[in-house]
Amino acid sequence: MNLRSIWRGALGLFSIERAFAVALLLAMVLLRLWDPLPVETLRLRVFDAYQSILPRQSAARPILIVDIDEASIAVLGQWPWPRTRVAEIVTKLKNLGALAIGFDVVFPEPDRLSPAEVARGLPQLEALTRATLDALPSNDEVFAAAMHGARVVLGETALAAAVEGRIAKPKVGFATHGPSALPFLRHYPGILPNLPLLQNATAGDGMFTIAAERDGIVRRVPMILAIGDQLYPSLTLELLRVLTGAGAIFVKTDTTGVLGLQLPGFPLPTDPNGQVWIHFTEHDPARFVSAKDVLGDALDRSRVAGKIVLVGTSAIGLLDNKTTPVARSMPGVEVHAQLLEGALSNGMLHEPNFALSIEVLTALAVGFAIIAFAPLLGPIVLLGLGAVVALGLLAVSWWNYQYRGALLDATYPLLSSWVVYSTLAFMNYFKEQSARRRIRQAFSQYLSPDLVAQLAQSREKLTLGGETRVMSIMFSDVRGFTTISESYKRDPQGLTALMNRFLTPLTNAIIDHKGTIDKYMGDAIMAFWNAPLSDANQERNACDAALDMLRRLAALNAQRAAEGEAEGKPFKPLAVGIGINTGECVVGNMGSDLRFDYSVLGDTVNLASRLEGQSKIYGVTTILGSATANAVQDAFAILEVDLLVVKGKTDPETVWTLLGDVAMVETPAFQELASTHGFMLSRYRGRDFDAAEKVLEVCRDLGRAFGLDHLYDLYEERIAHFKESPPPEDWTGVYTATSK
Repeated sequence: MNLRSIWRGALGLFSIERAFAVALLLAMVLLRLWDPLPVETLRLRVFDAYQSILPRQSAARPILIVDIDEASIAVLGQWPWPRTRVAEIVTKLKNLGALAIGFDVVFPEPDRLSPAEVARGLPQLEALTRATLDALPSNDEVFAAAMHGARVVLGETALAAAVEGRIAKPKVGFATHGPSALPFLRHYPGILPNLPLLQNATAGDGMFTIAAERDGIVRRVPMILAIGDQLYPSLTLELLRVLTGAGAIFVKTDTTGVLGLQLPGFPLPTDPNGQVWIHFTEHDPARFVSAKDVLGDALDRSRVAGKIVLVGTSAIGLLDNKTTPVARSMPGVEVHAQLLEGALSNGMLHEPNFALSIEVLTALAVGFAIIAFAPLLGPIVLLGLGAVVALGLLAVSWWNYQYRGALLDATYPLLSSWVVYSTLAFMNYFKEQSARRRIRQAFSQYLSPDLVAQLAQSREKLTLGGETRVMSIMFSDVRGFTTISESYKRDPQGLTALMNRFLTPLTNAIIDHKGTIDKYMGDAIMAFWNAPLSDANQERNACDAALDMLRRLAALNAQRAAEGEAEGKPFKPLAVGIGINTGECVVGNMGSDLRFDYSVLGDTVNLASRLEGQSKIYGVTTILGSATANAVQDAFAILEVDLLVVKGKTDPETVWTLLGDVAMVETPAFQELASTHGFMLSRYRGRDFDAAEKVLEVCRDLGRAFGLDHLYDLYEERIAHFKESPPPEDWTGVYTATSK
């Protein structure tokens, strides 16, 4: 390939269509970085589908939910209940062996049903009764006393606005490894804490704030969040801390955000904003026990012992139900329960911090592949490859979800590549149609329909006007055509029919092996490879075509022999000689303004023509030039024939004969012939003619099966001549042809 071809190929890469497609691809990358709601929603809905298809499986239920349900409210009255009743729940759960108790409920105000509060609300109450009520402990004090000695974590909630006086420091400290986590977390201006009396009595306090995604579905829960410049743990994280006895929560960060949290025995992967993805199971009523059953002593100890108990509500009127990927309505307390279960069973989902980079790089790789190959491949092939890539990306995404709990988005790379491909196809459609029409008109007069179709599909490979290329040239000619013509001198139409019958299968053999017919010259065919379409296997295709031509000619001769026998007519088989040579040529439109042909010129062409003529001299069917032979020696059965200077040239050429394909190469008969033949040539060129003569007889016996009798007759004559008239000392074995 010359510099001009390289330059044209480079310019082809920067077409307007491709430049626009690259710009569109980069715009899609920016769109992903912006991540507007439709893009995010598509990604999240795919993750939802994964959870719907394969929810988290868990036989163990380490969490029990004490549910303030509709039945409990019907029996025990509306919520909020007196804190003494809540204290009774704590006491009963503690006695039943609960490991820890978490409240998905906040107690921010004093209990209005405490004795002193009731007394103040009854001005007509007798003084003695009032004094008695005032002397009784408040319901909050009773509740606080019940929490002493138990691992109780009270819930708190974040507020959208700061409330004066409503502030409470968390009971746990944070140790950060890396930059501060504050810039990456969800921020809230205010907090609704529990009463100081209650807060001081607990083992911990945590935020039960759940923020749904922009489409209203709960998928992630913040494990830590920021109120002002203070970090607060979630209810789940604080329960785990209390259970492990940790004095601090370790936060690991880098410049991209929060990497994860660490408690003794509990590594918790998070997204950069300190949130965790919940790996949901389907809603399970077995997780729940009604609060009325706890207070009514209807709960068996086995349901509670060794479990973490969450107290929350599923009552519709208390407005704590959430939409999740696996349920349209799930109690908020169950969301916390599922999160706890996932943490305890190492069944968490996570979106790696590098996920965005992987998605963008994949989108760029697929997009650039489409931009590069879309003009080169047919739509069916491209769609097939696209389907394979799409299935591969989805399979990788699904495998990461199922086996690693990792969420990698396949929809964005697929969406961006589809947009790029669709736009590129739309822009190229009209341009391609007009270009194909021009190509068909220009080449239909001298190329096969199949090749014209290929050119129409791959017009960027076409170069008109003359181009230097390394090409493989073939000449074939009928042996004894003059004698055949004489037998048809009274039937010229019959000769024409015979030639058409002969040329058709040979032409088809050339076309089927990616060759281009240059011209017909009576009974001769000239063909070439590697133009106008590039062919990386041009030498092999040319040799395959030659062998196929011989097979088809043999079939034609067998058919003609049967016809001649049936008609009682004499039969003379057709035979051909073939010459193939590879080298640099000039190919393109040759001719005048009035008439032109797409043809090839050069010394390589002339040598190919001479080699075809020499095939008769050597008594072989096919002669190969050295460049062709060197390219195919591992794939075809070839034998070196001679060092030959053809008529009209001065430089010698090592010429070879083509005997068969790779199957013949592997046969013992050919391997023995090749070894013996090579030894014979070495003795011949070394002027050891006696040894060459002896080996020649062995070659003759071995080569008879390959039709090489005439070749060895020729060498027998030469050896006899040189034994009588030895060549000079500087003789190299070169033979100069005396005829074409």
